[in-house]
Amino acid sequence: MKNLIGIDKEKAEKLSTELNNLLANYQLFYQNLRGLHWNIKGKEFFELHLKFEELYNDAILKVDEIAERVLTLEGEPLHTFSDYLETAEIKEEKGITVGQQGVEIVVKNFSTLIQKERVILSLAADADDEGTVSLMSDYISQTEKTLWMLSSYLG
Repeated sequence: MKNLIGIDKEKAEKLSTELNNLLANYQLFYQNLRGLHWNIKGKEFFELHLKFEELYNDAILKVDEIAERVLTLEGEPLHTFSDYLETAEIKEEKGITVGQQGVEIVVKNFSTLIQKERVILSLAADADDEGTVSLMSDYISQTEKTLWMLSSYLG
């Protein structure tokens, strides 16, 4: 049985579940970035304040795209913080003011996200879901480049 966009319903349901997990992780990532943006201190303040803002602006766009993809697959996106906290592997970070520690958290969070994106990419390819494949391919290439840059920043 196929859904409205021609994807096998069981495969679409599995993809929606995995996308919801990614959505929850992106929401925690986004909130961590906001906290880092607001609370960072020290000599790297100006540079990191702007970088964290750039990253959270990108993350919030991805949150919306992921939720809309879940809807396109005829699923229901998670939308409560209790669901996000229960579902996500990324954990809340509090009181981080040191630049290096903040960047290390971002690298760790991105590593979690890219692993999830690769799983979804594989499932989407198996389901002939080009829309999700395209979305995940774009996310993965962006994340890989960002991880390289952040790792270079950390030395």
